Amino acid sequence: MSQHRSVPDLEHAEAPASADRRLLDQHDQEPDRTLSPITLMRALMEIPPRSIIAAVAAGVATLAAAFALAAVSGWLITTAWTMPPVLDLSIAVVSVRALGISRGVFRYVERMLTHDAALTGVMNLRTNLFTNLSRRTDDHLQRLKRGDLLARIGDDAEDMADDVIRHVIPAIVAAVMAVLVVLTFFPFAPIAALFMLASLLIASLWAPYAAYRAAQHTERALVQRRMRLAAITLDIADNGDAMRVAGTLETALADLRDAQADLDRGLDEAARPSAFAQAGVMLAMIPALVGSILAAGAVHLLPADGFAGGIVPTTAGIVGLLLLLPLSSFEAATVLPAAARQKARSEAAAERLSDIAGTGEMPDIDDDAHRAAALPAVDKGHRALTLAATNLTVGWVPGTPVLRDFTRTFAPGSRTVVLGASGRGKTTLLLTLAGLLAPLRGRVSVGSHSSGQWVSLAGLDEQQLRGHITSYAEDAHLFATSLRENIRVAQRDLDDEQIRGALTDAGLGGWVAGLPGGLDTMLGSGGTDVSGGERRRILLARAIARRSPITILDEPTEHLDEDTAHALMQRILGTGEDALFEHCTVIVVTHDRRFTELGADIIDLEDPAWHA
Repeated sequence: MSQHRSVPDLEHAEAPASADRRLLDQHDQEPDRTLSPITLMRALMEIPPRSIIAAVAAGVATLAAAFALAAVSGWLITTAWTMPPVLDLSIAVVSVRALGISRGVFRYVERMLTHDAALTGVMNLRTNLFTNLSRRTDDHLQRLKRGDLLARIGDDAEDMADDVIRHVIPAIVAAVMAVLVVLTFFPFAPIAALFMLASLLIASLWAPYAAYRAAQHTERALVQRRMRLAAITLDIADNGDAMRVAGTLETALADLRDAQADLDRGLDEAARPSAFAQAGVMLAMIPALVGSILAAGAVHLLPADGFAGGIVPTTAGIVGLLLLLPLSSFEAATVLPAAARQKARSEAAAERLSDIAGTGEMPDIDDDAHRAAALPAVDKGHRALTLAATNLTVGWVPGTPVLRDFTRTFAPGSRTVVLGASGRGKTTLLLTLAGLLAPLRGRVSVGSHSSGQWVSLAGLDEQQLRGHITSYAEDAHLFATSLRENIRVAQRDLDDEQIRGALTDAGLGGWVAGLPGGLDTMLGSGGTDVSGGERRRILLARAIARRSPITILDEPTEHLDEDTAHALMQRILGTGEDALFEHCTVIVVTHDRRFTELGADIIDLEDPAWHA
């Protein structure tokens, strides 16, 4: 089941206030879903136009300096034999040096400005994506493999940054440079300008289009292969020990090697059309060279004492310009096939990012959605709520259910233990009963027998749902903050006395007393600086502090020694004065069959009827 885990405790993640304000200011409603995914992602990047303009200006200055350097060098080479005035040659020599230095300076500035715009954009994109993720009310994220989700937030967001660096800015720079090149040729030789225009159109349009069309299929395949590799890698990293014990580690490693080889093959396949497109740019230079040679011959026949109305006293330098400039006129166009491939890659990444961003809207449901407000009030003194599962079929992928035809009623204050080996559907059932995963078929409802009012969990908004039902996952996250704030994740208004009481009830009273910082002790991200048992009891303390009317716990005693686990489970499932969840409905998911003797109702998922 671990390969389906999503971002832990996402409901409690807090987006930066600045991001919230920015979204509220710029997106008073959800982004227009009629926009293409790539346009939507660019909007979420929120790159200031002045940043793009500055980067383009620096890029144009870089290539213009290179173009001017070639022009001056060509003029100098072909004019020196005519022995022009020394001052003319000195100006040309100084210009060559100045242009050579300025090209490097402009390139440095262009790289700085381009990467600044891209990094600003990817930062804004991730902030806005996380904000949208926190607002989602459907179960789409739960159905994603965690490696897939991380690949999207990581690699796909990076592809959007590369879209700025390798596609958007180079394409604009190439368009500007094409105009400058043609305008440079036209006053000296209109025929050469026409040939140059035709060549630049081939190099700037046909070759990139061919590269784009060839890359569309291969890049989408590469994205899927990369996602598969990330998912397998993360699954092994998270569950390597369990896989070794179960004897499946070697199989998983073989799958990892196959996924890497598949990705490598895809990269090789993607390189072939790229090579042909790059060759197309080189071939497009031929008409420009032919036109320049023809124009140079015509210029050579002009009177030696004047050209362009006598402004240029000799034609030798002009011949040199016409013959040498075409070689430097295509520098901007040579990157366009790569820009086209990046466009295809970015579009595929944008589709996947748009998929997880969601609309933030509630799905269409039945009339029970309008009855949610009529449910009995829920407070510390009233917990008469019943959870009912009817003809439930649960699973991650439609058509491949994990559990079938599950029907059960969880009465107010009842205690239920769900048993089953790994892979039998315990966590899947837990998430479905908690309203975090929509059933493939059937219905989960909450209501009151006394009032006769019932509503499907799909009919509750997020606040209502969490007010009635709270689940605590086996892999819930510990945040890189104080112990106090890690418990307040469950309920923000807890005071220190309540937090210490919850930790003591979870069996951590002595541990907390021995901490130098007490509740102010900082925990590492993911609980890396506490033991497995301490981590599990901190998560249990969250549940104790909140005490939701219906509380669902996933493996709450994992990593504890036998005696400690048994004593703690007695209090979890107890109903007397020593009970941790008095008056609450408690559902515990576990693989440990020793707990069947504690008097709770038992649901054994090993029953083949539910897996038929």
